[in-house]
Amino acid sequence: MAPIAIDSQLSQSPVKVTPDVHRFNKEDGQTIDLVLRQFRCVIADLCQQFNGGHPGSAMGMAAIGVALWKYTMKYAPGNPSFFNRDRFVLSNGHTCLFQYTFLHLTGYRAMTMDQLKSYHSARYDSLCPGHPEIEHEGIEVTTGPLGQGIANAVGLAMATRHLAATYNRPGYDLVNNTTWCMIGDACLQEGVALEAIQLAGHWRLGNLVVIYDNNQITCDGSVDMCCSEDVNTKMEACGWRVIDVHDGCQDVEGLVKALLQAKATTDKPTFVNVRTVIGVGSKVAGDAKAHGAAYGVEDVRSIKQVFGMDPDEHFVLTDEVYGFFADCKTRGQQLEADWQSLLDGYAKEYPDLHAEFTKRVNGHFTQDWRSIIPAKEDLPTTPTASRKSAGLVCNPLAEKLNTLMVGTADLSPSVHMAWKDKVDFQHPDLRTSSGPNGDYTGRYIHWGIREHAMASISNGLAAFGKGTILPVTSSFFMFYLYAAPGIRMGALQHLQQIHIATHDSIGTGEDGPTHQPIELAALYRAMPNLLYIRPCDSEETAGAFIAALEATGTPSILSLSRQALEQYPQHSRRDGVTRGAYVFVDESEPDVTLLGVGAEMCFAVQTRDELARRFGIRARIVSFPCQRLFQQQTPAYRRQVLGSAPRVVIEAYAVQGWERYADAGYAMASFGKSLPGKDAYSFFGFEATRIADGVQTWLQQVWGLGAEEGLRGEFTDLNDVPEGHR
Repeated sequence: MAPIAIDSQLSQSPVKVTPDVHRFNKEDGQTIDLVLRQFRCVIADLCQQFNGGHPGSAMGMAAIGVALWKYTMKYAPGNPSFFNRDRFVLSNGHTCLFQYTFLHLTGYRAMTMDQLKSYHSARYDSLCPGHPEIEHEGIEVTTGPLGQGIANAVGLAMATRHLAATYNRPGYDLVNNTTWCMIGDACLQEGVALEAIQLAGHWRLGNLVVIYDNNQITCDGSVDMCCSEDVNTKMEACGWRVIDVHDGCQDVEGLVKALLQAKATTDKPTFVNVRTVIGVGSKVAGDAKAHGAAYGVEDVRSIKQVFGMDPDEHFVLTDEVYGFFADCKTRGQQLEADWQSLLDGYAKEYPDLHAEFTKRVNGHFTQDWRSIIPAKEDLPTTPTASRKSAGLVCNPLAEKLNTLMVGTADLSPSVHMAWKDKVDFQHPDLRTSSGPNGDYTGRYIHWGIREHAMASISNGLAAFGKGTILPVTSSFFMFYLYAAPGIRMGALQHLQQIHIATHDSIGTGEDGPTHQPIELAALYRAMPNLLYIRPCDSEETAGAFIAALEATGTPSILSLSRQALEQYPQHSRRDGVTRGAYVFVDESEPDVTLLGVGAEMCFAVQTRDELARRFGIRARIVSFPCQRLFQQQTPAYRRQVLGSAPRVVIEAYAVQGWERYADAGYAMASFGKSLPGKDAYSFFGFEATRIADGVQTWLQQVWGLGAEEGLRGEFTDLNDVPEGHR
């Protein structure tokens, strides 16, 4: 189907629209012209004030903003967190002045003119950072890394579809909002955007509208120097409806028609391709120079003259312009009142559903999750892969807690996250060779081989409402390197998620170094506001889930083994995991403390026995599943756990980061090798006798110099890289 072209000469298309959004009035034309002119001059002033920022796209997108905030979007400026509001995502986040200025015009309390003027200033209290941040009123998600926003928007739209299918009943459309997403040329070039676009089309998310600011400019110049695709054809091929708007700089009426048609489309997401001019009105309009720099005093004066404004006046927004948006607050108040009335009626007719829905709106779990986690005595005592242990804990949680939406990047047989009688999240009409696949009530998500989008879309799911949906993703740990940008954005936004990362060691075996993560744990241990938890057995895996479920403002990664691990019911403790580290095996007057971690705990236990048997060396063992949780404990607790004896960490990862807690390490200093798991460990020296030899030799050196001089804060790597493998 060819894209639909919109211009102001076309009659209104015969689509059904709801009265609360169909408000365009042709008599508004003169006022709209004034709004556009003043808006663009204010943007130029805001960037010129501190000689920085991104004025060009914000100026070019002004008419889109009028069409959205004045005529089509449902929101409540007096209550930015109104649950059934439309969600707006600015994926091209560098154009943040576009959003900030419309928040100001429509009456968001915090976004005063004084705050607008704080853009690019040295003010610590600025609400106008260089890219939108979730903490501020009217901002749904933090955007900036291009492509992330559109992926977040897919997650927000998924949340609407899922909640609507779960709780809406005839006559009670409690959740029916639209997700609007602005993107630019750069977002479309990022790989994560295409991953997200494919999924949105596959799931037929008809409540998602992406508006493309098509100005054909990026930092380096015109887009055609690096991109020559037919974007409309690509979007249609991915299952989207396409609407063209040819005059996106001035044609507000045409934009409103396009956005209303998009909103009325329910069977597929809509892509509105809007042609604009970057830096419209400036001397560098349509040029890359208009993108990311203030225009200079003389050009700002020229811009004001072009738009019929006084070049000697600054930050001018007249009463007529403010008056144009004055009804946005009252519309929002009515929107809230109508929804509350609907909710009250729903409570009487569906009291049980209402009680559950209210819990989720308020960010609470629908049941006591602690009572669902298996008790220690119900967990395996024979060797078990911690990925299987995770399934034993997560499956009953997912089965009984509607809050959880669990998914995998095409690895269901490997990650053990699929529970009995699960329903897949799918469009209800989807048919495959296996037959019907689920519906929008489903809470098991098939992400396909799209780890980056999996993490980034999950940010949108988690951001829809604090605690309303808890996304659980899963894949091999190595592939969370693909997901890292999305996980970082989740941590930055304090969004709770649980990422199940299996096959987390050289014990993965014959798949070889491409699949054996060596360096990845160091990245995630260093990432702020993230819990990287590496349990050693089933009991510790239960503790990892407890820690992750308690961390309501923090994403967590549970790092799990492919291979079977020894179980230590006499030593391991879930409450110890929640404190990050704990004494696993104690010893009076120890000569050394061994820090055991995750899948390599077996080597710490075996090495302790070897040290005692062959050298008479007394070793205690500390289990250390999570550095960040441990660092949150009191100094007294940390000192008690670590003790005063020399400390050696044993882990088949890059050793970076352990210097803070250990004096030496038996670790990895190269990539892995394609061998069966046990042989890979042996190849790299992970055998109790060899580790014990290294520890004993090092201790002799320390003792020979005296403890204080022998350690001196220097970290010693005890494991040499095998010859020829550096």
